Formats: sequence, structure tokens, C-alpha cells
Amino acid sequence: MRSSRYLQFWTGLMLVVFCACTSQAQDLVPVITGSAGFIYSKNAGQTALQPIINPILLFPLGSKFLVEADAELQGFVARSGPGGPYEWQSFTSILYLQVDYTVNSHLTIVAGRFLTPFNIYNERLGPIWIHNFQDDPIIFPIGTRTTASSDGAMIRGVAVARPDWLLNYTAFFSALSTSEKFGSGRAFGARVGLFLPKVNLEIGTSYQRFLQDQHSDSYGGYLAWKPTMRTDVKAEYAHSPQGQGYWVEAAYRFNDSGRLGRELKNIQPIIRGQQFFRTAPGVNDELPRADTQRVDFGLNYYFPHEIRLNGSYGRQFSSTGNSNNWTLDLTYRFLFPLPFWPKGGQ
Repeated sequence: MRSSRYLQFWTGLMLVVFCACTSQAQDLVPVITGSAGFIYSKNAGQTALQPIINPILLFPLGSKFLVEADAELQGFVARSGPGGPYEWQSFTSILYLQVDYTVNSHLTIVAGRFLTPFNIYNERLGPIWIHNFQDDPIIFPIGTRTTASSDGAMIRGVAVARPDWLLNYTAFFSALSTSEKFGSGRAFGARVGLFLPKVNLEIGTSYQRFLQDQHSDSYGGYLAWKPTMRTDVKAEYAHSPQGQGYWVEAAYRFNDSGRLGRELKNIQPIIRGQQFFRTAPGVNDELPRADTQRVDFGLNYYFPHEIRLNGSYGRQFSSTGNSNNWTLDLTYRFLFPLPFWPKGGQ
């Protein structure tokens, strides 16, 4: 019932915005984008198969409003126990369902369900066709509890823009929701980032205050750097009352010049190292139960038509047990105008 009420509320809100702006949206075409993928993984000896469809709707309403919606339909096939039969489970989740109102170049107001803006992984690297490793970083639950999505309001934009640097910001408040499809925790937080365009470097910091059960603070920092057009480095640090940790990831895309470059131009080697240090026991925090270290190696191969093949191997070290982690996945990214939408608004 609560899920239905939330859906009715946000649908009604978007219809009101649509009716108010439809006369201005004649030359703007809604699009459907997203991805479809199939993941094979073997973690600590347990094999799983996961087909995923992740459609995203972008619906502009005039020059000021944009409706965004992202759903994830996922299947999961794994053994019910050691030597047991394979069983099928399916999951459907709504990652975000929001209305964006662009006031000016310095301020955008967001209302609805949105991805919790703690550090950068959740917002920028989360989709399966973007991140290089299908396993989330082990510190991902810090700052994203309870569902990595928030129900409430957010403001964001560029506070200061200069030729040599830009300062961006995000602040949000989330309400408590126990709805099956719209679950979220009660919290508020902010993120500030400094971008230096001459060196393609962004550094920033995040803070979040969790306002339910035992109130707690989480904070972190991030780095995104492209020292060359073919080299990409990203890193995050996060701290919570239960523990702290970091991850660092690097990827390199070969140059297509020369004979060797033409052979390797579609290949991207990737590596990620991460550590987590448990400082206090937690309840349902989804963090490792003990100090954990992990290193992953992988390759991306880019086919034409937005198809990517990814394979990776990781080794995890912990006092609770060491493990090998293998992943192979194939993803396809799609983008097309909304079917049956009349051209030019006619």
C-alpha cells in the first residue's frame, strides 16, 4: 500500500509539472537510455548468473524541467546450498524517480527519489555499463544506507566558475520510507568538489548525518583524475562509526596509432586496490565483519555498437577467510527516442 501511495504521489506531481510545461516542450524529444547485461560470477566458490535490464527515461518539459526515472530489473540464479539445485530469484527496484528544476547555471532543485550523493561512486559509476568492476567497493555502504537512494529534496550546481577552477556543491535531505520499492533512510548531507580543468582533476569531500535509530556521522573524500586522455584514475575514502576504508582504481585505454595500437585500441586494462578497517561492531551495515584487503585485475573489451565484454579476477584477504572472486559480463548500452513520440511535437 505504501509503495502504491508513493508511486501515485510522484506520478501526480510529474503530471502537474507536465501540464504546466507541455506548451514549451514541443521541440524536445524524450529518450530512453540504459543498458542490458549478463553477469557470471564466482565468489568464494559460489557461482551466480545475473541477467539485468536497466532502462532510464529522460523526459524534458520545457527548458527548465526534466523528469528522470531509472528502474532495475534483475534476475539471480544460484545454488540453494552446497551441491543443491539452482534456483531463480527476481528483483525489481526503482533507483530514482525525480523532477529536476534548473533555476540557473548555479542552482538545480531536485524533488523525488534520487541517488544518495555521497562521494562519487553511487551517482557517477553505479550503472553496469560504466563501472569497471561489477562488485561494488567494499566501503560502498558507508554514506549510502539504507538503499543507496533517498526520498526527499536536493539542491546542486556550480557555486563558483573561474577559467582555472570550478567549485560544485550538492546538499540533500531524505525522509524515512519503509516502502518496498521506495525505501530510504532519514538523513541529510552535503558534498563539495573542486575541479581543475587544466589538469583534469577533481577532488572533493562528503558529509552525511543519519537521523534514525542511533544517529551517526559519515564523511569521506574522493578524487577523479585524467592525467592523459587515455588514463583514468579514481579513488574514494569513507569513514563511519563502524569502520573506515578506501579504494583506488586505474584504467588505461591503448592509443590507436601504430600497428600494435590498432590491435589493442579496444582493450582497456584495469586495476583496483582497496582496504577496510573495522573499528566497531555494526548491525545490518553490510560492511565486512573484520579488516579486509582486496585487489582486482581486469580487462574491458569494447565492441562496436556500445557492446562491452568485461572480465576480472580479485583476491580478498580477511581474518574471516580469504577468497577468490571471478567475474565475466557482457553489457549493451542503448539510447533511442521515446517510441511513438511525434516528431517536432506534431
